[in-house]
Amino acid sequence: MRDLLVTTHTPVLRSGQAVRTYGVARALAAHRGLDLLYVRFGASEPDAAFRSIPGVALHEVVPSRRLRRLLAYTSARLAGVPAGFARGISHELTADASALAAQDGRGRVVADGPIAAAALRGLARRRPVIYNAHNLESGFRGETDVSPAQARAMLRFERGLLERAQESWMVSEPELAGAQALCPTAALRYAPNVVDVAAITPVSPRVSEQRAIFVASFVYTPNRNGLRFLIDEVFPLVWAQLPSARLALVGTGLEQAPSADPRVETLGFVEDLADAYARASCAVVPLLQSGGTPLKLIEALAYGLPVIATPRAAAGLALVDGEHCLLADTATAFAAALVGVLRDGAPALASAGRELVAERYSIEALSALLAPPA
Repeated sequence: MRDLLVTTHTPVLRSGQAVRTYGVARALAAHRGLDLLYVRFGASEPDAAFRSIPGVALHEVVPSRRLRRLLAYTSARLAGVPAGFARGISHELTADASALAAQDGRGRVVADGPIAAAALRGLARRRPVIYNAHNLESGFRGETDVSPAQARAMLRFERGLLERAQESWMVSEPELAGAQALCPTAALRYAPNVVDVAAITPVSPRVSEQRAIFVASFVYTPNRNGLRFLIDEVFPLVWAQLPSARLALVGTGLEQAPSADPRVETLGFVEDLADAYARASCAVVPLLQSGGTPLKLIEALAYGLPVIATPRAAAGLALVDGEHCLLADTATAFAAALVGVLRDGAPALASAGRELVAERYSIEALSALLAPPA
């Protein structure tokens, strides 16, 4: 018996979305074989990380671009799928997923994210489909620049996803509560974001460098807003006490340097994240708005770095302020915590953070949570 995971991006580890997909794929494949159906989008082929998952078989969908694609889009929009999601639905994705789901001995069918779940809305009427949520969409998208009408449409759309799904996998306890409030009849399961802790060798934080690292996709509005919070409000306070302190920015979406100050280092996308983390004294996660749980916070803890984060960034995690990380919700408090760590280090904090991630947010921990029915 093989499970089927349907996703709408070429499986490569270049985003938080892909890291969640990878964690779920690894967790499912640990129990029995896995067919991973993906749309060729974002990259030409899967990377070695996905290809090397034991027991996985990769199946590519190449969507059409003409009348058939327009018909799929129109059908989705008429069914209440928001435009941004409807553009990712194709006839080929729906047809290939249905064909694989119908194979003899098929186990669970899992729609990875809202676009895949919307594409499988017809299949969900004929057989059980699980919805792997990456966020409570109506929560974090409601905080960005959308109109009231768009926000209401998102609520209706997401309620439909939860109603149709045999079960929905949510990334945190707060999002479980939000999904339950949105759709009281929904069957929900806790399935946190995870990283491959076993493959990550902890670094030795370089206290002498006085360098904080912020790893993120800066295409994402909450990350850009968090960056402005750091540059405009936090680091001026830090530099008043530590003039040599530096902020290293790692990730896509910064075509132009966000600051003329040379102490703000714009590194962009890097192939070797381990090296970037190894050159840092600590990590910062300054999100003021977001959904789900930031994978980069979990990743930084797994690398053994002390982390300073906003309470919003850590809201979905079992982190204890002062034990696993430092939490601060104002520029003054954030700067004070950052100065202390940059100046003196925080080895006990870093060690406890790594231990928590290994226990709660590893692929092995997720695999146990997603074990198939006996």
